[in-house]
Amino acid sequence: MTKSKHPETIALHGGDYRKDQATNSVAVPIYRTTSYQFDSTEHAANLFGLKEFGNIYTRIMNPTNDVLEKRISALENGLAAVTVGSGQAASTFAIMNVCQSGDNFISSTDLYGGTVSLFTHTLKKLGIECRYADPSDPANFEKLIDDRTRCFYAETLPNPYLRVFPIKEVSDIGRKYSIPLIMDNTASPVICKPLDHGAAVVVHSLTKFIGGHGTVIGGGIIDGGNFDWTKDPKRQPLFNEPDASYGGVKWGEAVPQLTGANVSFAVRARVCLLRDLGAPLAPDNAWGIIQGLETAPLRMKQHCSNAEKVVDFLKKHKNVTRVIYPTLHEGKIAERSKKYFKGGNGALIGIEVKGGVEAGKKFIEALKMFYHVANIGDARSLAIHPATTTHSQLTEEELLAAGVTPGYVRLSIGIEHSDDIIEDLNQALDASGKPNLKAVS
Repeated sequence: MTKSKHPETIALHGGDYRKDQATNSVAVPIYRTTSYQFDSTEHAANLFGLKEFGNIYTRIMNPTNDVLEKRISALENGLAAVTVGSGQAASTFAIMNVCQSGDNFISSTDLYGGTVSLFTHTLKKLGIECRYADPSDPANFEKLIDDRTRCFYAETLPNPYLRVFPIKEVSDIGRKYSIPLIMDNTASPVICKPLDHGAAVVVHSLTKFIGGHGTVIGGGIIDGGNFDWTKDPKRQPLFNEPDASYGGVKWGEAVPQLTGANVSFAVRARVCLLRDLGAPLAPDNAWGIIQGLETAPLRMKQHCSNAEKVVDFLKKHKNVTRVIYPTLHEGKIAERSKKYFKGGNGALIGIEVKGGVEAGKKFIEALKMFYHVANIGDARSLAIHPATTTHSQLTEEELLAAGVTPGYVRLSIGIEHSDDIIEDLNQALDASGKPNLKAVS
């Protein structure tokens, strides 16, 4: 097991996998099995009674997934991780692991559109209220706290606003009230470590930069092991009141006693939510994400380097009225990039194309190398118009709160040669400024 803190090494050697014990295989095998043979009735009873940990059923755990979980946990400087079927499932499980009907949580306004829909509509129907705070001033989170507030939630590099979240400032507020900060770090793996700045939990859409190849979908929840779930039992009842579904266990007390580690969040998410709600990550998909993870640190360097060059180009183009990038914000928001990011400022860029919606459409349709897709974080370069696609279910007010204007185009810069990326953008921007000949005729 590597003790390295370098992401390039962790991505290949993180966790305790060295070889497959049965075959000596160096590559991680895909364990395509639903079930696992118990050694005895006592062994089975111990596993189900949480007296010891081991494989029970692939809905809850799997050896292939286990390697991935240990590596993403090590990559984020966490203590344990749980993988699930998608990034949306990871966000859902993270909230439901602390909230029940009648509770509320406070989220940043700067969110991916699908997450806004999840929080505003789906969780509301389950009796869980989301309260939105503008992260430009961290104090806005404190203003919304009441006795039923269970957690804070935010994206490190929110898509599409691209203003870096004040992680330490908000986590410090939360810890005064025994409220954990859950950070979605999907857009900034490797270059940002939210747990190091006070976040308690990190979630990822592993589909994006960690996978990188755009072939499988998956999500991850990483427990930082740095939050005291028993400090204020009234604030965190799901970790301090007896759980009738598991023989009256109190998760905040039992897990550290059983494991010797403060991983109550990860264990409860696995044995309660995955057990009851399903949404496991398929072993084949876990294997696919492992392949991407092995090169994620190297790809992030190229993503970020290319993005910086593209930003410099876009700022000078006559058909771009505005460029949105973490370092281009003003004041304290710009300073957060320097404070929280190391080794780059991400691969996402927003632009306002001169001429509004119609010019934006021309630009998208004129791209030749860029793919017009809803994803981010592929090795290949991607582009999309959020207002009519990824954020189309939001109201006008919600769109503006999320930073999506009618002419906004989101770019996810890939790892191709920067000259080729810029050449494609240049010809598409030139095409966006040309008159519509059919309309003229």
